[in-house]
Amino acid sequence: MLGAGVYSPFILSIYDLLVVWFENNFVWRCPSGEILAFYNRHISGNHLDVGVGTGYFLDKCRFPTATPQISLLDLNPNALRFVSRRIRRYRPTTYLADVLKPIPHPLPLFDTIGMNFLLHCLPGTLAVKGSLVFQHLKVFLKPEGLLFGSTILGQGVKFGALGKLFMWVYNSYLIPGARVLDNVDDRLQDLESALAEHFEQYSVHLQATVAFFTAAGPKT
Repeated sequence: MLGAGVYSPFILSIYDLLVVWFENNFVWRCPSGEILAFYNRHISGNHLDVGVGTGYFLDKCRFPTATPQISLLDLNPNALRFVSRRIRRYRPTTYLADVLKPIPHPLPLFDTIGMNFLLHCLPGTLAVKGSLVFQHLKVFLKPEGLLFGSTILGQGVKFGALGKLFMWVYNSYLIPGARVLDNVDDRLQDLESALAEHFEQYSVHLQATVAFFTAAGPKT
């Protein structure tokens, strides 16, 4: 089991401490404040979040309206329940689906779609999984909408000692029954190729081991 299967109720209860605080600061060297600022710059009041984690950034970010319409899409029902409770003040809509497959729900169109720390959890090469995810999500993005996200790369970035250790552990089966990541071969060039395949405009920038990206103008 990869990625989504790791998110048990126990893991979700410690995720903010483990990942949002410790790993982002000291392992991936991309402080969560950078990710929160990225959300604040791009998020809309009509938003779909994919691969929802604990909903930390949805809980902390500044929406451009007091009554945003938020939808959550994830393969793990534990994560959907956790985030729904956390941001219940926004009354989010939830969808259970595998983003590597065509979405089986009649979703509305969104002004923004966010996918923070999702791609590195999915199986396969970044060129293939990125292309599939963008193909399946772009149909729910308004023509003037924006898709944005971030992912930990495995190639072309420099890891410190902790980063190398966590990459080895998370890309192995040392955690019983699961791999956390599948990103050893993930390269920036493959992310850019997948973005260019499905969007008219895109931008990418690096923060240590993390690639941030935005995309607009979904191609038909």
